[in-house]
Amino acid sequence: MTERASVGECPAGASWNVEAVIVGDFSFKAGKMKKHLVMAVVPFLAFGCGDDLVDADGDGIADGVREPDSVTVVTPANPKGTVSGQVLSTSLQPLTEVSVEMTIGSSAEPVAALSDAKGNFTYTNVPGGAQVLLTFSKAGYATLRAQATVPTTAGNVPINNGNASFGPITLTRLDGTLNFLVVTPTGRPAAGTRATLEATPAGSINNGDQSSSMVSSVVVEATANEQGLLSFTGIPSASELARLRNGAGQYKLWVSPMDSNGDGIPETGGYVSTYSGAEVVANGTTRLISLPYSRPQNVPLSIESSNVASLRGAAADLHPLRNLVRPGEPIHVFFNQPIQQDSLLVRMTNEDARESLGVTATVNNGGYSATVNPGPIVEGREYNLDVRAVSAEGGSLFSSRGFFFAGEPRGPQQPTAIAESRYHETSVTLPTSGQLNVGEDVYVYFTHPIASKVATGERVQIFFNIDLNNSGTLGDAQGEKGFLTGFDLLEAEPTAPLYTTTPIQNPVFPIIRSGYSSRFRFIYAGPNNPNLLGTEITVGFSKLGSRGISGTYENIWGQPLTSDVAITGIGVHPAPPPALP
Repeated sequence: MTERASVGECPAGASWNVEAVIVGDFSFKAGKMKKHLVMAVVPFLAFGCGDDLVDADGDGIADGVREPDSVTVVTPANPKGTVSGQVLSTSLQPLTEVSVEMTIGSSAEPVAALSDAKGNFTYTNVPGGAQVLLTFSKAGYATLRAQATVPTTAGNVPINNGNASFGPITLTRLDGTLNFLVVTPTGRPAAGTRATLEATPAGSINNGDQSSSMVSSVVVEATANEQGLLSFTGIPSASELARLRNGAGQYKLWVSPMDSNGDGIPETGGYVSTYSGAEVVANGTTRLISLPYSRPQNVPLSIESSNVASLRGAAADLHPLRNLVRPGEPIHVFFNQPIQQDSLLVRMTNEDARESLGVTATVNNGGYSATVNPGPIVEGREYNLDVRAVSAEGGSLFSSRGFFFAGEPRGPQQPTAIAESRYHETSVTLPTSGQLNVGEDVYVYFTHPIASKVATGERVQIFFNIDLNNSGTLGDAQGEKGFLTGFDLLEAEPTAPLYTTTPIQNPVFPIIRSGYSSRFRFIYAGPNNPNLLGTEITVGFSKLGSRGISGTYENIWGQPLTSDVAITGIGVHPAPPPALP
C-alpha cells in the first residue's frame, strides 16, 4: 500500500514538496510521534528547495512543514504471489534440472522451469488465490504431481509476497527390480501368467500441509517366464520406498487368472497382495506365490450382477427401474465363476411370450461375463429373457428367467395412453356374433406397462360414451360416461398367449410376472349392443378419488396416472377353439 502525506510551503522565496512512501498502517498525532514519523520517511524524502532545513523549535520537524492531515491508500488491483520449493532425492541430495511444469487454474498451457543446482525453483507473479498444479519429472526418477493454492494475502498490506511452498519434494529413482515366483495350485510353474505391480507413493512432499493433494506412483507389467518367474524392472527399489517420509512406500501386486491353453477358461484364480518397502528390504528373497483354484469348489453357478436385475431372481430385483434397458444398448451379465464358452444360450420374447425375438450373446472376460444384444426393441414395451449356461468348474447347469422394459430412465417420450382395445368373441352364431354381448371380455392394451397402487380389491373403471340402457340420457346408468361407476378394469398380465388359436399356442418358454402389464380387461355387463364396437371407451383414472379410493395407477417409470385416457373403436379377438370332447 502506498501512502502520500501533503506538507506545507517552503520558506519565503521558494516552494517545495515532500512525498513519503510509508510501509504499514500508522496514526499521525502531534508531539513526539512526528519525530518518529520523519525518521521513518527520511530515506524516501525528495526536496525541491535547497539542502538546508531549520528546526528552530526542536520538535523534530523542519520549520514550515505542516503535519500530515490526509492519507491516500492505494491497494493492488491484482495481488501477486510466488510458488517455490526444493526437489531432493530420497537420500536428501538436491536434484538439479528437474522439470517443474505449473498449470494455473484452468489454463490449457502450463509454464515450465528447471530446478537449480540446489534443487530450488521459483515462479513469480502468480495471481493471489490461484489454484496451481505442479508436475515434477526427471529422467530415471518417478513423476510427482501436487496441487496448492497461492495465499490470497499476497500483495496486501503488509507486503508479504504470499508464497505457496512446495517442498521439500522427494522423488525416487527408477533403478529397482523385484521378482516373484508364481506356481499353479498343483505346484507347477505358472508360465505365461500376467501381473501388474504398482509402487505407491513413489515420492513425497513435506510442506506444512499447504498442498491439498499429491499423486506419485509407478505402474509396470510383467509376464511369467517358463519357470514361473515374474520380474519387474524400472521401479523404485525397496530401499528407496523405505526412505520415504514415515516409510509410506509400498508395492501392490495383482496377478491375473491364468488361461494356459487360450480357451478363455482360467485354470487358476487371481492373486492380490501388498508389500511395504521396509518389509522387502528386510526379507530380500524372491517371493513364492501359489495361485488359488479359479473359484472355490462346489459353489453353484449364478449371476452376480446385471443391468437386468430380475435375472438374479430376488424379489428386491423386480422393480422396473432396475430392469430398464435403453433401445440400442446391450444387456450385461456377470457370473460368479467362468462359464463354458459354447454353453451360453439366451432367448427373448415379447410380453406374452407368443413369438421368439432375435438376440445375440457373446462370452467375455474368460467366461466371467456375457454381453447380450437384443434386436430392435420398442420404448415402453416389456420383454422376457431366458438365460442358460454351464459352469467351466464342475459343469453345473444354470438357468434363469427374467424380464426387462425398453426405455430411457428419465421417462417416456410420449405419455401413457391406450394403444388398442379388442373384445373376445364368445358367440359363433348370428345374430349375436360380431357385437358386444353380455359376459364377453374386452381387452385394453396400454402403450406402456402399468400397475395398480391402490387398495386391494379396488380398481379403476371403464366408461362407454353411449346410452347403454337406451334411456335417452347419457350418464344415468352404470358404465355410461358421466356416471359415477363403470366396469372394473381387471389385471390381465400375460403368462402365456391368449387362448385364441387352434391348436392352442404355447409360450416360447415359461415367463415370470413383473407386476406390471400393458394388458387389462373388463367384463361387459350388458345389454347386448351391436353399436358398441365403434364407440369411445374411457379409463377413468381421475375418478378414483371421487369414489373414495386412495392411491393411483403408475407406469414403469413411477409416474402416476391421474388423467383419463380414451380410445375409439373396439376390435375383435377370434373366438377360442371349441373344447375337446
